[in-house]
Amino acid sequence: MPFYHSLGRIPPKRHITFYKKDKKSLYREEHVSSLGFSGVYSNKYHIHMPTQVLKIKELPSKGTPLWENSPLQNHHFFTERKKSRGDFMTARSTYLKNVHCTISTAHVTQNTDDFFRNSYAHEVIFIHHGKGLFLSEYGKMAFEEGSQIVIPKGTIYQLKFKEFKNNKLLIVESDTAFDIPKHYRNDYGQLLESAPYCERDLQVPQFLKPQDKRSKFRLVLKAGERTFEHILNHHPFDVVGWDGYLYPYILNIKAFAPKVGKLHLPPPVHQVFKTEHFVYCTFVPRLFDFHPQAIPAPYFHSNIDSDEVIYYAEGNFMSRKGIEEGSITLHPAGITHGPQPGKTEESVGKKETYEYAIMIDTFSPLSLTLNAKETVDPKYPYSWLET
Repeated sequence: MPFYHSLGRIPPKRHITFYKKDKKSLYREEHVSSLGFSGVYSNKYHIHMPTQVLKIKELPSKGTPLWENSPLQNHHFFTERKKSRGDFMTARSTYLKNVHCTISTAHVTQNTDDFFRNSYAHEVIFIHHGKGLFLSEYGKMAFEEGSQIVIPKGTIYQLKFKEFKNNKLLIVESDTAFDIPKHYRNDYGQLLESAPYCERDLQVPQFLKPQDKRSKFRLVLKAGERTFEHILNHHPFDVVGWDGYLYPYILNIKAFAPKVGKLHLPPPVHQVFKTEHFVYCTFVPRLFDFHPQAIPAPYFHSNIDSDEVIYYAEGNFMSRKGIEEGSITLHPAGITHGPQPGKTEESVGKKETYEYAIMIDTFSPLSLTLNAKETVDPKYPYSWLET
């Protein structure tokens, strides 16, 4: 996580008595740690015991079946052609997944008073369209188009949208944390002058008044392919204060400062986050290469160690035909891909590009779901044939 942060009231030392106003009952300290007790952590102070639950049951599975025997080829599918309805939990449609990573979209058409916790995965939620409030145990953050909400595994949260005209999310789940790459930071963890974003670009939680409410509150827990319902006897946002390094935050895609080279720079310069099993990158508006004979379009390449996924959000994509907002392309490991016919020549002499896209390069092969099959462009693998 980015840096130390503290909100609300906390005691002067960890693991000591912290009394409520009655001077008799204690606030309940919760230590939230990563990598056992060796990674980043935070300490939260609750009005109620965070372990209290009235009822537990497993919910019917809503997992998306795989596209069995899907062909090994380059794929393009249109997520705008499958508009599920529901809240930020129920509207999710999964397109790609492996044991380490899940990639979904959601067209959110309503809010919910239920709470959500992804118990097995960290999340980045990209707000393609929509604005509202992200609420969690750690506080509140306003989100807008372009917000990338980084949510640690196990965080209890809600998304509250202001309106329901055209809300669209891209959700990327990871079984390991979304970390800021080490080569962007100095020995003290501070972002370097040469990094494409800095601490000023990171939006951290603001104080949310603790909720001291006794009633029945529904918490939905996602555990991989299984989902559970916990009925709590108190409002989960009962935290009076917390501090630490483990908490949700927002980095807007528009805050990324791209690097420009004399010749075409490889995709790692677009990296935003790293996990143990894939990298998360963004493409944003930028100047092109300045060698007098530069070819701005990417060269043909084969990813022999990774599957390349690109979610296209906005703009003109110099190397692709037929791309729409919400398109996803998958270029599997070991298959060559690159600009379609005419796109290399069109790029010569161009000075800049306007595009917003997210790229996920996974180090293990991805499986396609039936959602991908239903929205696939069958002509895409043959789109490199010259006519």
